[in-house]
Amino acid sequence: MSDESGRGWVFGYGSLVWRPDFPHVQRRVGRIGGWRRRFWQGSPDHRGQPHAPGRVVTLEEDPVAICWGVAYRVAEDHWDAVVAGLDFRESGGFERHEVNVALREPDGTRVRALTYVAGPANPNFLGPAPFEEMLAQMRAARGMSGPNTEYVVRLAESLRAIDAPDPEVERLATLLVGEAQGG
Repeated sequence: MSDESGRGWVFGYGSLVWRPDFPHVQRRVGRIGGWRRRFWQGSPDHRGQPHAPGRVVTLEEDPVAICWGVAYRVAEDHWDAVVAGLDFRESGGFERHEVNVALREPDGTRVRALTYVAGPANPNFLGPAPFEEMLAQMRAARGMSGPNTEYVVRLAESLRAIDAPDPEVERLATLLVGEAQGG
């Protein structure tokens, strides 16, 4: 399983839900308590440009919140390479954190996992914004990993696929998909 330092498990709540891009020996749906998913982090590379950053998710501490995502168990012999790859992927303001993850199936086992959080002190932190302002920013942003709208829609689809939809992600995705379809 995992040792006390979180070594062995990685928890994803954003693009890692659908695109981990690292070797793992197990994938389990799980949740963390005390954190809420927020579109408050700027992406000046993957989902935007330095002059027009996209918005991607980070976590905000909230004692009553629950955030669903996916926990991946990484083999010991791959751990250092996986973390180095994640450090590069999650650059731009994300920092490593350890969280307690309650795995959904089969028995609610808890594991300690590594996750990445972008806090308000990082240079790409955008913070909260009015809903329409966030939508406009997402519509306009495109980076090396594709359009910001795709990120939002893929996240919504992936959370629904694990039976853990997030109301804010759903609302944004519904509006963005409706616009793309002319609705």
